[in-house]
Amino acid sequence: MAGAKNHDYHILPPSITPILGSFSALTMFFGLVMWMHPEQFSFGSLVFGIGLIGVLYTFYAWWADVVTEAHAGDHTPVVQLHLRYGMIMFIASEVMFFVGWFWAWFDYALFPVPLEIVKDAETHAFTVTNLIGQEGAAALMQWPPKGLEVLDSMKLPLLNTLILLCSGTTVTWAHHALIHGDREGLKKGLWLTILLGLLFSAIQAYEYAVAPFPFGGLNYGTAFYMATGFHGFHVIVGTIFLIVCLARTYKGHFTPKQHFGFEAAAWYWHFVDVVWLFLFIAIYVWGSNFGAAVAPHAFG
Repeated sequence: MAGAKNHDYHILPPSITPILGSFSALTMFFGLVMWMHPEQFSFGSLVFGIGLIGVLYTFYAWWADVVTEAHAGDHTPVVQLHLRYGMIMFIASEVMFFVGWFWAWFDYALFPVPLEIVKDAETHAFTVTNLIGQEGAAALMQWPPKGLEVLDSMKLPLLNTLILLCSGTTVTWAHHALIHGDREGLKKGLWLTILLGLLFSAIQAYEYAVAPFPFGGLNYGTAFYMATGFHGFHVIVGTIFLIVCLARTYKGHFTPKQHFGFEAAAWYWHFVDVVWLFLFIAIYVWGSNFGAAVAPHAFG
C-alpha cells in the first residue's frame, strides 16, 4: 500500500522550530556583542533579550513536540536508541568544553608568569605587577601567584563536593524507582536531588561573595571563575532539567520502559557530578592549597 509505514523510524513533519531557534540564537549573540559595546550600540540589551526569548521558546516548543511524539507512540526502540546517541554526543561536546577550561588552568599553573600581588588592607583592592624580564622574576614564578589568598578547599568546596555526591545517589534512587514502577520513590528521589542542587548553587554563590580574589586583572581569578562558574551554570541547567522531570512525573509521564527524558536528565546530572570532582581536585586542592595563603574568614 502506497504511503504505508514499513520501518521503525519516525519521519518528522515540517516544523518552523529549527530555523526559529537558529535565527534566535544568532540574534541573541549579536545582541550580546552589541551589549558589550554600549558606546556604539545603545540597544544591545534589547536585541539580546529578543533573541533570548526566541531561544527559550524554541526550547519549550521543540521538547513539547518530542513529548507529544513519545505519547503518540512514535518513539520506537530505534528512535529511543538514536535519542540516546544524541545525548551521548551532547555530553561528549560538553566534556571537550570543560577540557578547554582545565587546559587554561594547567597552562597557568605549570608555566606561571612572575606576578607580584599587593592587597590594600583598607580598600581590599589588588595591585598586580608583571615582572617578566626584571630582576627577581624567577622567585615569583609560582602558582598560585605570590601574595594571593585562596579559598580553603576543606571547607565550602568540600561541603559542596559531598552535596553533589549525595545528589548523585538520590537521582540514581529515583531512576531505579522508576524502572521498578515505584512512583512515590521517583518523586522523593527527584525532590531530594533538586533540593541538593539548589543548596549547591546557594553555597557556591556565597563562596563567590566571600572569595578573596577578583575575577579580572589576574590569571588565577579568571581561570578559577570561568571553570567553576561554567560548572555552576551547568548545575543550574541540570536542576531545571530535573524540575521539568518532576513536573512531568506528577502529570503521569514516564514508564519503566519509556523514560528517555528522565534518563537524559540523570546522565546530565552525573556528568556535572564528575566534572565537579575534577574541579575540586585540580582547582581547589592541587591548584590552591600549595604555596598560597588561605583566606582567614570563617567559611572560606
